[in-house]
Amino acid sequence: MESGVSALDQFQQDLNVLGNNIANVNTVGFKSADVEFADALSQTVGTNAAGPMQVGTGVVTSSITNQFTQGSITSTGVPSNLAINGNGFFEVKDPTTGQDYVTRDGDFTVDNSGYLVTSTGMRVQGYTNSSGTTIGDIQINNSGAPGGDTSAVQSYSFDNSGNLSILLADGTQYNGGQVLLQNFTSPTQLTSVGNNLYTGMANAGPLTAAVAPGSSGVGSLETNSLEMSNVDLAGQLTSLITTQRAYEANAKVITTSDEILQDLVNLGH
Repeated sequence: MESGVSALDQFQQDLNVLGNNIANVNTVGFKSADVEFADALSQTVGTNAAGPMQVGTGVVTSSITNQFTQGSITSTGVPSNLAINGNGFFEVKDPTTGQDYVTRDGDFTVDNSGYLVTSTGMRVQGYTNSSGTTIGDIQINNSGAPGGDTSAVQSYSFDNSGNLSILLADGTQYNGGQVLLQNFTSPTQLTSVGNNLYTGMANAGPLTAAVAPGSSGVGSLETNSLEMSNVDLAGQLTSLITTQRAYEANAKVITTSDEILQDLVNLGH
């Protein structure tokens, strides 16, 4: 009975993970999670010529890990949308607390102050000048225009290396900075905090500093595009059916154990 109960607990955990994966099938930049099981400590009930005789006591969850495989890339035509084709993460910063995060979600917009931001207002990090000497919040305005040009921004675009090109109303065009990417030797050590954001970068083995897209093992950028969820819906539904059947089978183990105990109790009457 105890083995059956342990299985119900762990399969419920698996159902929670599968449900979360399926719920985020259309979430931009979402990375699915996998559950791994391991057998629980076995009880030794004796020995024989072949060795110790052991009976398992059930199952435990050994790990729940995010799978950072590539999601499909969809063109949106929006100049602030960026997708990473390959390894790497965008670095973003909370302007209120100064807290740093990384994300694969490139569904960025430009706020009223010209900052390139996530849906929750986190500011995208990179070089803020054409010389590549200052790292900070990427801002799309005329503050870095040649000769102090004060014409309004007419349009902007990014290239596959993250370079920001700004066109002013008077026809002046110049480089306004560059989006940089971070990468990790063990991205599964990152901690998800919701809103497609991750912390725990120090534990994941980061690069010494963020780098230009397409260099140092990080992917290039797909401009005017978004990376979609990497959830394989067909595979998740198959796993859901398998887990449901396993849950039902272990529920039957508990029911059967209960019936046997009831029979033992009835023997005394």
